[in-house]
Amino acid sequence: MPNLKHYLFASLLLGLPQSGIAGGIEQLRAYIQGTQSLRAEFQQVVSGKRKTTQQEASGSVSIQRPGKFRWVYAKPYEQLVIGDGQKLWLYDKDLAQVTVKRLDQALGSSPAALLAGSNDLEKSFKLRNIGANDGLEWLEATPKGSDSTFEWVKMGFTNNELKQVELRDNFGQTTVIRLSKLERNPKLDSSQFKFSPPAGVDVVGD
Repeated sequence: MPNLKHYLFASLLLGLPQSGIAGGIEQLRAYIQGTQSLRAEFQQVVSGKRKTTQQEASGSVSIQRPGKFRWVYAKPYEQLVIGDGQKLWLYDKDLAQVTVKRLDQALGSSPAALLAGSNDLEKSFKLRNIGANDGLEWLEATPKGSDSTFEWVKMGFTNNELKQVELRDNFGQTTVIRLSKLERNPKLDSSQFKFSPPAGVDVVGD
């Protein structure tokens, strides 16, 4: 069965092209100031403490700031994660189950607040540039609150584009997301950020 927790983490990690040659923090700030929408494809790998691969997935993501996003898993399982501005919906087709949460509670000091939330990111996160590695310029963000479900998130940039995101959760597992075919500020259909549970599925949560 697919692990919903890791799919939720990944669904909240989004990125986009940046402008200018600068460190990771400066490019993240440019994203917050200059981007209202985003569309991309992704490849995701989740590894355990011993760095053994546990899950691989791929699909597409769209985001409309603030607080609206759509994360579609096409392989190996069909899953859908939608933030509609008020609620967060996770639909697992194989399990015939929908999990719903209040969006403000689901975001909080989460990676989503960095990329899909408001402009006041440094209120909830401590940011630091961590230099270049593997051809990418990196920043690290750690949550200031004690109730976060992750230890840190790192974002790597090259040629003014966000290419990779890494997340370490509180169980010591690491999620790596590689982005491709990025489009900055595309016109997105608002209907893709709306969700109604299909007939016959179990709905769990708020």
